[in-house]
Formats: sequence, structure tokens, C-alpha cells
Amino acid sequence: MTSGSDTSKLDPFLLSVLKSRLEAIVREMTLVVLKASRSAVIKNARDFSCALLTYDCRLVSIEDALAIHVMSMETAISHIVELFDDIEEGDLFLNNCPYTGGTHHADLILAQPVFVDGRPLFWAVALSHHADIGAPVASTYLPYAKTIYEEGMHFPCVRIGRNHKPHQDILRMGLYKIRASDIWLGDLRAQIGACRTAETRLRDVVGRYGREVIADFVEEWFAYGERRAIAEIRKLPAGTFEYETRHDPVPGVADDGIPVRVKMTVLPDEGRIVIDLRDNIDNVPGGLNLSENTCRGASRIGVFNNLDASVPHNHGSLSRVEVLMREGSVVGRPKYPVGTSVATTNVNDRLIMAANCVFAEMGEPYGQAEGGPHLPVGIAVISGADPFKEGRTYVNQVFIGYAGGGALHGHDGWLTYCGAANGGMIFLDSVEVDESMYPIIIESRGVAPDSQGFGQFEGAPGVSGVFYPVDHTMTVIYAADATTNPAKGVLSGAAARPVRSEKQLPGGERVTLPAFNEELCRAGEKMVFQTSGGGGYGDPSRRNPARVLASINRRWLSPEMAERAYGLSVTLDAATGDYVLAER
Repeated sequence: MTSGSDTSKLDPFLLSVLKSRLEAIVREMTLVVLKASRSAVIKNARDFSCALLTYDCRLVSIEDALAIHVMSMETAISHIVELFDDIEEGDLFLNNCPYTGGTHHADLILAQPVFVDGRPLFWAVALSHHADIGAPVASTYLPYAKTIYEEGMHFPCVRIGRNHKPHQDILRMGLYKIRASDIWLGDLRAQIGACRTAETRLRDVVGRYGREVIADFVEEWFAYGERRAIAEIRKLPAGTFEYETRHDPVPGVADDGIPVRVKMTVLPDEGRIVIDLRDNIDNVPGGLNLSENTCRGASRIGVFNNLDASVPHNHGSLSRVEVLMREGSVVGRPKYPVGTSVATTNVNDRLIMAANCVFAEMGEPYGQAEGGPHLPVGIAVISGADPFKEGRTYVNQVFIGYAGGGALHGHDGWLTYCGAANGGMIFLDSVEVDESMYPIIIESRGVAPDSQGFGQFEGAPGVSGVFYPVDHTMTVIYAADATTNPAKGVLSGAAARPVRSEKQLPGGERVTLPAFNEELCRAGEKMVFQTSGGGGYGDPSRRNPARVLASINRRWLSPEMAERAYGLSVTLDAATGDYVLAER
């Protein structure tokens, strides 16, 4: 069907029904992963995503997914189709390699073709972030890993099962290489279960409506997504706009930091947006390089963050965004064998921010301020020997405290944002669950007042907290971008406060830690953090006093800072315990 066509083979009611049926299948896949997984990073923080694609690798349906996992999912699955000419019913494939379309090596993408009456129709895909994948150190975020040889296990589109049965020899490789291997295997089986569930449900749907009706639905659904995206792009001003942000310096990898440049051309008459990333530096000798998947996905995320939220995220709408990148660039296609282990966070966050913020170059009401990035100490990978379980070790990424979102026109920033790559879809860990699963104590966490960027619309504040190991030495690995270059505001909005990473010694003294670090936290020591808030949008002098007062009474903004940033004086009402505007 040509873009913009009003012809349809399906009535709108049936189109809506089938859309909902496929979304329900993805939701059921999600529940299988959530309930059957074993590691906290998946079942507690929900660092996983599920999707359905056509057999020719076009995105059909996602639901409650992390944006960076799914916005370029076709990149990962198309390599499987290219590499295998004997795909059969019941095959299982694993892909976590950035050189065969993966996001980064910790995201294990489990894909199963779905056949109906002997013909392949769909791919069911379950992607889970695994806390360990066998790298030399107990983390999947390795900014100092120069090449893939330092990253652990890569499965470059490996067939790990036939006839719905996993190959035990392939699994055995993982069991001998990966830490906490029983947890890893349980998480992988949860992904397999999700794809088997999708296969059953898709066959039911095709059996009820017929293969021809489902094929018509897919094309109609894509055409609808394309029409909606074209209509939204036509509302934007034409022109070419540029924005630059900068990732923090990483000693020995990028001593001056990493500039991230986005040039966006909006073509309303064509209903098309072009994101040009070719003016970025070459690959760096570390894990901060983006993969092709994350580079394309991050660019799309920035665009869709600035379109109407009701535009479907499917192949049709994605086709209206073209991403230009070059091989061998840190913001582009990586040149083998450079490292990409941090490709879903740090520089990736900066690229999404730049793609968000470049719209602000159009002026109000467009664009969004920068949000805080991933991987402060509050989102570290922790590991050690459990003193209460003899012979047992643990490794897990915690989500104890994460960054605040940037403001946009009409709205303050999102407190539970976490990072640009997932936009709030990662859940904040339950203190009780973390403490029951791992030998740690989370002493405190809460909003860090005055850490946000001020503006007519205010960024969300960051989070501060303290946690420590119980009766053992815990390794804490993190990559705290925004320690040097905090999240910036746009259109005269202010920047947020920088990230802080510290360790408290047994005597109570606090020492500042490096921003990119593998730290040993011994018994009696504590990890202390404050994450980045989001940048502000617009001139702070234009902020509504009622909004300022609301931030103060949430205890997100101190009265002293309110007076300095906004020129607003308040007094405490002893009767209510709330602040009120001071009389002049």
C-alpha cells in the first residue's frame, strides 16, 4: 500500500481488534518473562522487552517495552534471516553481538520463528538484559574494554535449539563461562517460554481469522502508522537544525570527553525526517562505542519523543525517519573489533538527549531539555561471595536510585525517568526484595533537593542514597556520566547539578570516587551517591509561582534555592507544615 492511501481491505473495527489481540500476546510474553525470570535486574527492575515482527523483519507490535530494546529490533533479526537458509519450525536463535545487529552483549535476544501450516509468518522475540555474560570482571558495563575480546560471551546469531528443544552443548558453554550460571539459565528459559507462548497464541489468532486476513491486517497496520507519522511531521517547521552535547571524559578512553552531534533535517512536504550523525568522532578504545542497532534506535527515540504519543511504533511510522551514520564512528557503526559493551547507556543516552534537544532549536513549544544519564553508583553492578550461602556468589545490576528527566514545554521533568534509553520503563528496585535476594542493606534513598535544572518548566531532581554490603567485600562497578557535564537545559533553562559518587569509611569520613570505576566496598564501608537531575526548559523568570511553591512543598526545592533561582520568598505555615508565598 502506498503511503497516505485511504483504501483498506479491513474495516476499522477489525483493524482495532487485531491490533489489540497482538498487543495482548506481547503483554502475555512480558508476564512470562517477569514471572519466570530469576535475577532481580529482570524480574524486579524489568530490564527486558518483548516484540512481534513479521518474518521479513518488520516491527508489528510492542507493549511496555524499553525503547532502546525495540526501536531498531529489525536490525538484530534481519541478520538471522541473512545468515540461515534452513530456518525451520521450532528453531531457537540467540543474538547478543553488536556486529550482527545486537544492542550490546548483555542484551540476549531470543528469537523464534512462528510457522502456521508450514509457512513462516512472524518472529517472536524476547530480549533480556543479563547481569553477567562472562567478562573478565563481574559487570556487563565495561567502559575500559577496548575490544569484544574483553567483553565475555558473544552469540552472533547462534541457533541454540531445534524442534523447540535447546541445544545442551550451547547452554553448557554459558554455564561454564557465566557467573551465577543457574540464574542465567533460568532467565534464558523464561525468554524461551515467552516465545513459545507467543507461538501458541499467534497460531490461535491466525486459525480464527485466516492467514489472508492477518496478512492484510499487518499491511493496513503499517500503512496506518506511516500515515500518522507523516501527518505529525507535516506539523513541524521545515529546516535543518543542529545540537551538540558531550559525554564526560573517561581517562585513557576519551580524555576530552565524547562530543555527540546531531543534524536533523525536517521535510514536512515529504513527511520525512533525516538524522545525520556522520559528523562525529572515530571509535574510541573502550566500550563506549555505539552499535548500529543502538545508534539507529536512539535517533528514532529522540524523534518519536517529539511526536504525538499516539503515533504507533511500528514499521510504518519508523520508515519515516532516516538515520545516516558512518562506519568507524563512536556514534555510528562500530568498526570490528572495537568494544561496545556500554552501547545502551552512556553515549547512547547522550545521543537520545541530543535528538530530543535538537527540536528545541525550532523554538517554543518544541523540544525537551536533557535528562540525567544511566549508570551512577545507584545503578551499579554489584557482585561478591554471599556470606550467608556457602559457596554461592552473586552478581546483579541494582536500580536503587536513578536520574531525573528533562523538562519540556508545559511539563516539568519526570522523577522516575531513570535514563533516556528507557524513559521510565525501568522500575525502581524494591528495597525489601533487593535485601532479601542479596547480602546488602539499602540504608537510605530519596529525592535530592535542588539537584534539578531550573526553568519556566523544571527538570526532575535526582536521587541520593546509601547502601552497603553485609559482612563481606562487595565489588561495585559503575560508569557515572554527568559528573563533569551535567544535563543541560534548553531555551535559557538551567543545567542540573552534577552526579556525585562517594564512599563512606568506617569512621564516617566520605571520600570522592572516580566517575568510571570498579570499587571494592568492604564490610563497614558504605557507597554514597547522588544522581543527575534533568535540565530546565525556558527562562526561570517565567515560571509560575504556584509551580515553584509546589516544588518546595514536595521538598524537591529548598526555600533558599527558590529565592536564588526564581526570586520567590516563602514562609512556613506552622498550622499546616506547608510553605506559603511571603507577603510583600
